[in-house]
Amino acid sequence: MELTILMPCLNESETLAICINKATAYLELAGIDGEVLITDNGSNDGSQEIARSLGARVVDVPSRGYGNALIAGIAAAHGEFVIMGDADDSYDFSDLDAFVAALRSGNELVMGNRFKGGIAEGAMPPLHRYLGNPVLSFIGRLFFKSKIGDFHCGLRGFRRDAISNLQLESGGMEFASEMVVKSELARLVIAEVPTTLRKDGRSRPPHLRTWTDGWRHLRFLLLYSPRWLFFYPGLVLMAIALVSGILIETDKLTVANARFGMDSLVVAAGLLIIGVQAVLFSVLTHLYGEQAGFLPRNQKVHSLRSRISLESGVGIGAVLALAGIVMLVVAFILWQRSGFGSLNVVSQLHLVVPAVTLLVVGVQISLSSAFMGILLIKHHD
Repeated sequence: MELTILMPCLNESETLAICINKATAYLELAGIDGEVLITDNGSNDGSQEIARSLGARVVDVPSRGYGNALIAGIAAAHGEFVIMGDADDSYDFSDLDAFVAALRSGNELVMGNRFKGGIAEGAMPPLHRYLGNPVLSFIGRLFFKSKIGDFHCGLRGFRRDAISNLQLESGGMEFASEMVVKSELARLVIAEVPTTLRKDGRSRPPHLRTWTDGWRHLRFLLLYSPRWLFFYPGLVLMAIALVSGILIETDKLTVANARFGMDSLVVAAGLLIIGVQAVLFSVLTHLYGEQAGFLPRNQKVHSLRSRISLESGVGIGAVLALAGIVMLVVAFILWQRSGFGSLNVVSQLHLVVPAVTLLVVGVQISLSSAFMGILLIKHHD
């Protein structure tokens, strides 16, 4: 069988028959050996009976969620290719030629683009059209070097074996992002075709929850890109902390009439510690992601690891920590020479704050290097 037209369904009795009839007519008109597959998510409005009466195959999916319904559908599909779309009559299942042609030409994922194909009046809430979808799609392109213009289009086609190999697992609406992100990370051949979005034919509100589902999409993009969540922010914090700390130590940091002193040095030290931790956490997160199988091998990370071994990482951390300890010993000696009495607090803290910072950063690097070694231990599943 060449093509499965897959529709997730939850109480779509108002529009399901229209969608199935259009899909069936398309298969007949195009002369394609195919099927219409409905993955029902627990409908109680008779959707299952409507689908079966029209010749569609129905798979019951007890676990609620957009992603759960589609994961089950992909596993149950018989077609070499799958074209998925919502059963609310917002997409035209009688016009799938562009998707089929792109799949036959070798593309493994074919995304619809509603912004190129046209969005009918009232088909998409203004908040989604002008803010949510453009912003999330931009973040996806930025984080994953993607060329996809519409990350969340519900009408898309793919090679069933290629997408099955990605081991998609998001049960909710973020499944849409997971499919694109993992396809990009796995370097699948991806194309995009213009798609028209019409106002759906339902009288009830959509299942989509604007802020909750939007956050789940954003959270997914952030978690799958440790660089943007941890690495780059960590580098920025480190740079700010180092520059400002050096200027404060040399008494050269002034803005207008404000002179930054000891309290600012403490803040800079805290930012440096946080920045170092964020960078280290980014590397550890990516290594764990590779080991767990949900992130591809990153050559830059492994190139860095080949230059900095476990022993050298622990050694660098130990040197920094030792430098901090030496500075603390010097501070103690100065206090001892004063008879353990009162000291110039500002002068003493100019020595103690950098010393403690070096000690903490050194311990961070040493422990993270040791944990990196643990992550890289070979083991059998």
